[in-house]
Amino acid sequence: MNAEDVAPGSPPTAPLRRRDPSLEDVARAAGVSGQTVSRVANAKGYVGAATRAKVEAAMASLGYRPNSAARALRSGRFRAIGVIMFTLAPYGNHRTLDAIAVRAAQAGYALTLIPVEQGNLSTVSGAFHRLAEHAVDGIIILIEAHQLDGSEIEIPPGLPIVVIDSNQHFSHPLVDNDQALGARQATEHLLALGHDTVWHVAGPRSSYAATRRTEAWRAVLEEHARSVPEVLIGDWSAESGYAAGRVLAARDDVTAVFAANDGMAIGLLRALHEAGRRVPEEVSVVGFDDTSDAGYVWPPLTTVRQRFEEVGALAVDALIAELDGVAATGSEPDPVAPQLIPTELVVRASTAPPSR
Repeated sequence: MNAEDVAPGSPPTAPLRRRDPSLEDVARAAGVSGQTVSRVANAKGYVGAATRAKVEAAMASLGYRPNSAARALRSGRFRAIGVIMFTLAPYGNHRTLDAIAVRAAQAGYALTLIPVEQGNLSTVSGAFHRLAEHAVDGIIILIEAHQLDGSEIEIPPGLPIVVIDSNQHFSHPLVDNDQALGARQATEHLLALGHDTVWHVAGPRSSYAATRRTEAWRAVLEEHARSVPEVLIGDWSAESGYAAGRVLAARDDVTAVFAANDGMAIGLLRALHEAGRRVPEEVSVVGFDDTSDAGYVWPPLTTVRQRFEEVGALAVDALIAELDGVAATGSEPDPVAPQLIPTELVVRASTAPPSR
């Protein structure tokens, strides 16, 4: 039918959709078998470097994309990992998520991120089911509301899970920085300098990490038979650290403070400066995280370094190992001990022996 045969006022005919290139198209273009193309596409089986390069060039030229559904039927995997997060606001969360994304990509997995606005049972259980509908192979949990009891959450059966930075109520592999070790390093450093005791600006009570740091701080003081001051509670922000700092700056008996993260420590430093309390001559300050700004405030902040990149990478490795275990045995693997990554105390100019 010619263009002039179309009746006036008729809607234009929609162009035919171009067929997506198939595995067979790639095989013909590369001059190899379909089986060879499949090996390259699925990263399984040996293919020589020259042949692989030829197949990959044909894929790129034709715009070939492996059919994920068909591949899942063949391999039993979707090559996708789900991540449930409560918030990206804390410094460690976005650093950890970045590490998860990098390691997942290296392993050939895509990420599906499901943020939850509130860390309660209904929202977290709902996030699990949303991810199950997205056809993921397993899930990594990174949520700030750590008081949830994993035994109460409705988890789709047979779904491998790894938990980051949470309590041990979850009967799944756990990967985290060693929160207690870091708090011990900070508190013992200040006592070793000669301070009589150490005050503490803690994170929110709902945070497992904040709770573990507070517990370890208190334990160190009790072990050394030192007085345990009242804890000041913040919300991880510099603003809350500033508010706590104004309270502490008014007390002559405060000579050392351990803040549960660098943001609150930076706010604390400002409050001390404004009150005329010299750091570290009159008050020593230690933070936690070793953020990119910690070495550039005045004075440069002594802090506890967490290895977020290592935690994110290990979480992906643990999940893939769990997937491999299920594939090999047909059942869930036995629980493994938590993987705790050691922290490191980074000593800078914000701490010193007390002036007498």
